[in-house]
Amino acid sequence: MYSGSALAATSAAEPRVYQAWRGSNIFFLQGRFIFGPDVRSLFLTIFLIVAPVAVFCVYVARKLMDHFAHHLGISIMLVAVAFTLYDLALLLLTSGRDPGIIPRNAHPPEPEVYDGNTEVGGVQTPQLRLPRTKDVTVNGMTVKIKYCDTCMLYRPPRCSHCSICNNCVQRFDHHCPWVGQCIGLRNYRFFYMFVFSTTLLCVYVFSFCWIYIKKIMDAEQTTVWRAMAKTPASIILLIYTFISVWFVGGLSVFHLYLMSTNQTTYENFRYRYDRRSNPYNIGLVNNFKEVFFTSIPPSKNKFRARAHGDKGFNARAVSGGGFMSPNMGNGVGDMEVGRKAVAWDGEIEGNGSDLEVGVNNEMIEDKDGVGVGVGFPSPSPDLNQVRVTTESNPRQGSWGRRGGNWDMPPETLGLSARVGGSELGNEGVR
Repeated sequence: MYSGSALAATSAAEPRVYQAWRGSNIFFLQGRFIFGPDVRSLFLTIFLIVAPVAVFCVYVARKLMDHFAHHLGISIMLVAVAFTLYDLALLLLTSGRDPGIIPRNAHPPEPEVYDGNTEVGGVQTPQLRLPRTKDVTVNGMTVKIKYCDTCMLYRPPRCSHCSICNNCVQRFDHHCPWVGQCIGLRNYRFFYMFVFSTTLLCVYVFSFCWIYIKKIMDAEQTTVWRAMAKTPASIILLIYTFISVWFVGGLSVFHLYLMSTNQTTYENFRYRYDRRSNPYNIGLVNNFKEVFFTSIPPSKNKFRARAHGDKGFNARAVSGGGFMSPNMGNGVGDMEVGRKAVAWDGEIEGNGSDLEVGVNNEMIEDKDGVGVGVGFPSPSPDLNQVRVTTESNPRQGSWGRRGGNWDMPPETLGLSARVGGSELGNEGVR
């Protein structure tokens, strides 16, 4: 029995989930905000929004106060400032929240398929292989879901593993470098609202710059070119907003099309549903309702909770032998791009809770199975049995990238000494 003070001390010594996180994310304010590893690009995005609005307020909106009634002149500047703050709030909601990360399993799911016998110590032992894909039914259509070696789970429909953040993300759309975050189930709505509001802000600034030039023309009875020469700030803003609106405006129209057909960016480029039936298309009105008028599901991760680590890698027992990753022994064409094959022992002891399958230098993920759609249950029972595990040095549990190479942590090397019921031989991590 432990005293209350001893239990409290033990709990306080355990790291929080965000401190033991195995993905590539960056956390702020003790796990309250989660960003991608390229979060620095977010500051560039903020500058590209705030700087032109500041120039507009100082050199255009302030001058327009003299050409309109007092309350109308002030409202031009106030609307610009309010619109900018609204845009930045949407940017933070997009980049600073969990996009729909599925927690990693502590162990692989139950293997189902026999893959012949393997000789260990002169004894033939049956090997079980996890099937690489499984079939699930979505709206009466069969959809293949794929096993993720890194997260040790079968990705639900529309789920994909982001090679930048190193997480499986529900309803994965794409990883946006401008916001420094994956776009998925829990932030896609805010992403579109951010892009669309930025388009409107560009149109607003562009329009009032022309209005200011027209006011100069009427006041001085001069040509448009001479009027533009008197306000170089307006010329700069006109060029800047004209170029910007083609990017954010085009992106707004493209995602409007994707929402109307219930596609993600990843699915549109990979599967081309215009050439075959889309199992997720539930009609124009319902597609928009799914994006804008359904409640956002809560995060599956409690980043500020204590990470209660397991003492060992408790793989499920397989009588008579071990079991294998879906990619174990496959040819290069059958393997997930960049994945290394792993043979799992039926019972492995020691500090192996952080054992994962790494990725190669290219850091490319073959995403045949893509994100969790709203309302679809998880096809993998292990998603309901997720446990966050930690080590004394939790950062060493993942495959870390050092000098452009993926290094195998010492804990993983120690695990490769055992497999099956007794000795691993040469079957460990290949």
